[in-house]
Amino acid sequence: MAVKKKKELSLTSKIFIGLISGVILGIILHYLVPDGNIKNKYLVDGLFQVVGQGFIRGMQMLVVPLVFASLVTGSMSMGDSKKLGKVGVRAIIFYIFTTSLAIASALFIGNLINPGKGMNMSISEIGDTTAKAMEAPNFTETLLDIIPTNPINGLAEGNMLQLIFFALIVGVLLAKLGQRVEGIANLFSELNELMMEMTMLVMKVAPIGVFCLVARTFSDIGFEALAELLKYTLGVISSLAVQCLIIYMLLLKIFTGVNPFKFLKKFFPVMGFAFSTASSNATVPLSINTLEEMGVSKKVSAFTIPLGATINMDGTAIMQGVAVVFVSQAFNIDLTMSDYMTVIAAATLASIGTAGIPSVGLITLSMVFNSVGLPVEGIAMIMGIDRILDMTRTAINVTGDAVCTTIAAHQNDMLDREQMNS
Repeated sequence: MAVKKKKELSLTSKIFIGLISGVILGIILHYLVPDGNIKNKYLVDGLFQVVGQGFIRGMQMLVVPLVFASLVTGSMSMGDSKKLGKVGVRAIIFYIFTTSLAIASALFIGNLINPGKGMNMSISEIGDTTAKAMEAPNFTETLLDIIPTNPINGLAEGNMLQLIFFALIVGVLLAKLGQRVEGIANLFSELNELMMEMTMLVMKVAPIGVFCLVARTFSDIGFEALAELLKYTLGVISSLAVQCLIIYMLLLKIFTGVNPFKFLKKFFPVMGFAFSTASSNATVPLSINTLEEMGVSKKVSAFTIPLGATINMDGTAIMQGVAVVFVSQAFNIDLTMSDYMTVIAAATLASIGTAGIPSVGLITLSMVFNSVGLPVEGIAMIMGIDRILDMTRTAINVTGDAVCTTIAAHQNDMLDREQMNS
């Protein structure tokens, strides 16, 4: 029996193997296999597309019911609405603080690398692009949009902020009413168990889904896009590495005393999964499950992880910061310190309420460009490389959510330190 257990790979190991195998096959298909019906129609746009996107849809199918049930049961079991409010306020402050820090460091690194210097671009050289300027969101409307006028419609549309708000109210009131609503409380607890079981069922095909998603991505773009925008890519990846390995890990060590290396080792499969899906929302179920295995109470993670998937877009903010420097230099537009402060504010505000779906950063980037008078047409220059960078920054986003959750759990005595450090 002992020998058999050693030979059996864990799900996280299988996901990582699927990720690496997908990268290798994708590169082989891109460079060594000629275009044709078998490669393009039946394999890349056929099998890989159907299996990969089918898996993504399976994960997205779980997000709304799982998050709603988890939030209701979590807030219900926490009981104390003051404690819940304290966790929420601290989490939001943490997310806004790290997002502002992320874009500030990205602007600094961007100016250090100078990714667009000497390009001397003009709008006429880019050609047509579908990118359009996006209006800056009204802060009052952003706040009011948290309160659903129709909770059922909010659930149907997957509006995460409205879902979180309504679920927390339901959970707190169920805890307050106690035995009078015991039947409904039990129903939500059972629904939560059902959704967790369904999550494990969908996760069984995760290695295959990850393999197909990554193989399709690399078979389409190879490394050409990376080479064409090497300095821009280097700027984004360097900034993401600083945010993940220095800023997050320092905050984790300072506020919890948890060993950063052990944390990263245990959470790395989730980062790999986020990389392959490029969707923070699709990663929510796996993040909650993994953090529970690491010793973080689900009472905290069921609230802070969905909240982070909605408002914590540090990776996206980093991309936007480097993109601002890149495009301003490419078009020879000088930005002042005041402009950079505007970028920090605009990118932070744009991250609040942004959907956790692939490539959403390019949409909000138009608003950031608009805030300092940069040509929106410049977005066309980075579209080719955005898919790989989108995958990378999603991995950073979910890591930030996990660090915040671990800190929140520690501060509320809901972190099993022995289990985390084992």
